[in-house]
Amino acid sequence: MPDLLIDTFGPDARVRFDETTDPGRTGALAALETFYAALNQRDLDTLVRVWPADPLAQLNNPVGGILRGTEAIADLYDKVFHGRVRLTVTFGDIVEYLGADHAVFAGRETAEYAVDNGPAVPITFRTTRYLRYHEGRWLQFHHHGSVDDPKALAAYQAAVRGEPATA
Repeated sequence: MPDLLIDTFGPDARVRFDETTDPGRTGALAALETFYAALNQRDLDTLVRVWPADPLAQLNNPVGGILRGTEAIADLYDKVFHGRVRLTVTFGDIVEYLGADHAVFAGRETAEYAVDNGPAVPITFRTTRYLRYHEGRWLQFHHHGSVDDPKALAAYQAAVRGEPATA
């Protein structure tokens, strides 16, 4: 039975990697929070640690498309973290589906990005994250994110790629 998760995970998220070894809900939430801490702090090493070393780990997002394998996922985040865009993301309105060795968190990311310290631009993503208890810890095996607003999506893609925004 799914549960609505009251918590949000954003710029104040904490790295709780050591807690990801807990085989229950606490460990799954620790992995989820650690991902958002790493994302908002632009910490690639920590971000990569919440993904498995598995060629079928998959990231589907509006900037990178469909990426498989931790190396491809890390390459995309490295470009985002070291590019001109500064991104902050908060995951909320979360529905949690928890099983014995898997968890799905589906909700909405509210985000802002700025290019070269310019004005903050809001954007929202529909987001699903699939985590699995694997080799003694919770790891993220799949992420899917999408943007409803085509103009906002095009502007964000252009910003991340370092292209001029189109009208």
